[in-house]
Amino acid sequence: MATTVPPSSTLPPEVITCLQNARFLHLATSHANQPHISLMNYTYLPSTPFRSTPTIIMTTPPASNSKKTANLLANPQVSLLVHDWVSHRPPTLSSPDQQTSTAGDGNSASGGSAVRSQSPSGRGASSLASLLLGINTAALSRISVTLNGVAEILPEDSEEANWCKARHVENNTFEPGQSSSIGSGIFGGSNAASGDGDGGAGCYIEGEEVRVVVVRIQDGRLSDWKGRVEDWTVGDGEGEGLVNGA
Repeated sequence: MATTVPPSSTLPPEVITCLQNARFLHLATSHANQPHISLMNYTYLPSTPFRSTPTIIMTTPPASNSKKTANLLANPQVSLLVHDWVSHRPPTLSSPDQQTSTAGDGNSASGGSAVRSQSPSGRGASSLASLLLGINTAALSRISVTLNGVAEILPEDSEEANWCKARHVENNTFEPGQSSSIGSGIFGGSNAASGDGDGGAGCYIEGEEVRVVVVRIQDGRLSDWKGRVEDWTVGDGEGEGLVNGA
């Protein structure tokens, strides 16, 4: 059962940490009862010179080239998902050191024999190594955050659009070797090879036709790997708002 946090003008500390550390988020839009989801670079700011509430900055192509942009123009209500989970399924803490295989003859229920799980080198996998991998993964895979809010596509060349775009470029430009391997894989090629510090994302952020999108966060839900669920809402001085959109 979810617990509810009293409304606040700031986000919960765990949510802020997740937003500051994650590289991408998933943006969910909808129009005419048709949902759409996109993987996005983003920038989180607790406030801006133009807005006093927590804000997410993104960029998007023109509506003629983008379903998500067309959706945003028709329906500004959005949901965002951001998490610090790893992207692969690691061995669990309870993974046995022995596994059964259908190969061989003899003693297993399927007619195979019990064999020791093999490492890539062909040697038996270390139970200690598997345990440590599971512990390290559990330490990284902590929380998932759902954010609900209202998106606005800023007027082209407006003061706010130019300011937000500059912050977004700064936040998504990395020193050589610092860009994550996940980002390099998604946008094609590594920074070391390309010489640019954006993991190939520059065309999605700095293109001449891209539009700046800001999302005013209204409420959300935090879930962790232990099963804790926490709903929260952002107060803006105009009422306490809704909890998790409900």
